[in-house]
Amino acid sequence: MKPVRVGLCGLGTVGGGTFNVLTRNADDIARRAGRPIVIEQVAYRSLNPDCDITGIKTTQDVFEVANNPDVDVLVELIGGYDVARELVLTAIENGKHVVTANKALIAVYGNEIFQAAHKKGVIVAFEAAVAGGIPVIKSLREGLGANRIEWVAGIINGTGNYILTHMRDEGRAFEDVLAEAQALGYAESDPTFDVEGIDAAHKLTILASIAYGVPLQFEKAYTEGISRVTAEDVEQADNLGYVIKHLGISKRTEAGLELRVHPTLIPKERLLANVHGVKNAIAVMGDAVGPTLYYGAGAGAEPTASAVVADLLDVARDITTAHHYRVPYLAFSGIDEDVSQLPIMPMEDIVTAYYLRLLAVDRPGVLARVATILSEQGISIEALIQKEATEGELVPIILLTHRTREKQMNEAIRLIESLADIAGPLTRIRVESLDEQE
Repeated sequence: MKPVRVGLCGLGTVGGGTFNVLTRNADDIARRAGRPIVIEQVAYRSLNPDCDITGIKTTQDVFEVANNPDVDVLVELIGGYDVARELVLTAIENGKHVVTANKALIAVYGNEIFQAAHKKGVIVAFEAAVAGGIPVIKSLREGLGANRIEWVAGIINGTGNYILTHMRDEGRAFEDVLAEAQALGYAESDPTFDVEGIDAAHKLTILASIAYGVPLQFEKAYTEGISRVTAEDVEQADNLGYVIKHLGISKRTEAGLELRVHPTLIPKERLLANVHGVKNAIAVMGDAVGPTLYYGAGAGAEPTASAVVADLLDVARDITTAHHYRVPYLAFSGIDEDVSQLPIMPMEDIVTAYYLRLLAVDRPGVLARVATILSEQGISIEALIQKEATEGELVPIILLTHRTREKQMNEAIRLIESLADIAGPLTRIRVESLDEQE
């Protein structure tokens, strides 16, 4: 059979890994696909020294690939938003299938891209956009297809997990570990997308859309980073029996869907609490199967290339069989008619427990006033730690609350911070038990 001809756009970390996996494992890939998958053309800005492109047509213009009539599948690995969007839409308009690892592109422009692909009858595959080499999208979309998904919670950014792991294991400050992560190449020189939760919010948006059959709605995701987490918070969480992880969480509730990324205290015995370093892990609760966990390398050249090539295999099989029914992009049939209208809940309506750390002047009655404010907002205290006064006569107080609505907690924090005996803003970290994993 004629080979499936691939146009590879981007020869960076993931592009180079994809090139090498495709060429190194060409025989096994052909046997699995039922026909060869060959690289027809490569577009790149700078040559990857790990890739031998001898004999392959090359260009520095990605749109040349999108308009090349000899290319069957365009693989978009350039990243970013606008150029990638135009490139993918051009390829679709030209009747080409698309494989991408671009989570930002899918989270922000996915609805538009899938509409265009549906009209042209082509595939857009994006397994590598979430959690690198972990096949969580295929698992959610196909393997768990019988289930009503109740919640998804995951460590979906390796940089943040690396930082929090080393803060806990070594008692180091956020800034110190971030600098080390940058030196090792785990964090970018501008780490904002990773440490402030934007990268994780892109991925959570995609997971939630597939889990619940709702449109992609990145703009409604609540996003909070880890830059304000201190070594003191990590230590106190440990004393209370918890670990701090930067989680993406989506839950189905009677009021709608939660869609949130933030630092989270989870009990030490939970599976997610024991995922360390740059690894990713996603827990999914289905009504029939119960809890499942997907763990592995969430980034890197060949782990991500593993997912890219798996998508290419799916596309090649589709081309070979020329069948008329495909697994829908976001798991549910149709583009419009089967999309759920479940609303995304505003963060102030979320109900969860809280960890609070504050500094108070060491004088009688301060803690009682704090407790009164919490009580007036309907917030119950589960645990309390009051430490020795510091040199400035300030007493660190750590509180763990029962579950309450975010709106009430926000008001309580405002009132507590307005007290004359409270020094500076307090620290608030949400707490999730994830009891269903037991």
